[in-house]
Amino acid sequence: MRANIIQIKLMKQKGEKITMLTAYDYMTAKIIDEAGIPLILVGDSLGTVILGYDSTIPVTMEDMLHHTKAVVRGSKNALVIADMPFMSYHINTNQALTNAARLIQEGGAQAVKVEGGVSVAGKVKKIVDCGIPVMGHIGLTPQSINQLGGHKIQGKDIETGRKLLADAKALEEAGAFAVVLETVPEALAAFISAKINIPTIGIGAGAGCDGQVQVVSDILGLFTDFVPKHTKQYAQLAKSMSEAVKNYYDEVKSGLFPTAAQSFSMDESIINDLKKE
Repeated sequence: MRANIIQIKLMKQKGEKITMLTAYDYMTAKIIDEAGIPLILVGDSLGTVILGYDSTIPVTMEDMLHHTKAVVRGSKNALVIADMPFMSYHINTNQALTNAARLIQEGGAQAVKVEGGVSVAGKVKKIVDCGIPVMGHIGLTPQSINQLGGHKIQGKDIETGRKLLADAKALEEAGAFAVVLETVPEALAAFISAKINIPTIGIGAGAGCDGQVQVVSDILGLFTDFVPKHTKQYAQLAKSMSEAVKNYYDEVKSGLFPTAAQSFSMDESIINDLKKE
């Protein structure tokens, strides 16, 4: 049975830390799900780590639906949350409702995530009122990277700190079941976490959040273009994969692969008959 938003909210009340990871395909989702992670995010970060874009902005609804379906097929226990991509909920409420519904109905996700606070709270409320759980996302919001002027820490002064608190409260009041805090000073993230009743999920926001989320490609050492400061690499899979591929190449070239163990046999008399013909 899948995790649900009630259970996730209770985890905050009990002081139990919440773990969330991204996944973009069946195989990875299956591994994460079997490891017991309760929240899987199909992030629009797939734009950079899977599709090779330099930001999340080019990611489309069709991209998100394609990858969400695969993740849902690979998971049985985790709550799957799908990112609403750039400009899929900004134009008007009808657009936001339509696209949120597609991620649930077509994609199979159990919740959606939107970036923004006060500015999107009205749309969040409408989506929630339609029965679709919403996770918020404030702080460094990658879809607004051009407006923010790059990947900069958010909330370092009184004005921006006050705005982030207002954003978090607006999302809570709109009915969001949790909110991601990205690249926010640790002390501010802890302060916001204590001021709202819904869970905060940090990424680059310190240990004071109610939970943590990371991009799976980062923690596994698969994405090698750069390593974010907020990431800890728990494995070096890119190096292992590179070595495996090189070994495969060498063995094929030298005739060491395949061996009889990787081949299939047949009745030699059939070959003899074919040769006679």
